[in-house]
Amino acid sequence: MKEQKYHLYLSDDEYRQTIQSLVRLKNNLISQGRYTDEVDDVLCKVLSAKIRKLKIKYIYM
Repeated sequence: MKEQKYHLYLSDDEYRQTIQSLVRLKNNLISQGRYTDEVDDVLCKVLSAKIRKLKIKYIYM
């Protein structure tokens, strides 16, 4: 079965909050003595993701 891909478009603030949340989750798991492998994988994917500049057009109704 082919793995489904997802795309996230985050602003600078959302990107920073995502990284902070993942690090906080990893620290909580470490303090509980649980594995952090999955959080590490997601954190690496977010940190190594390409940064794209997008123009957003707003349509006012």
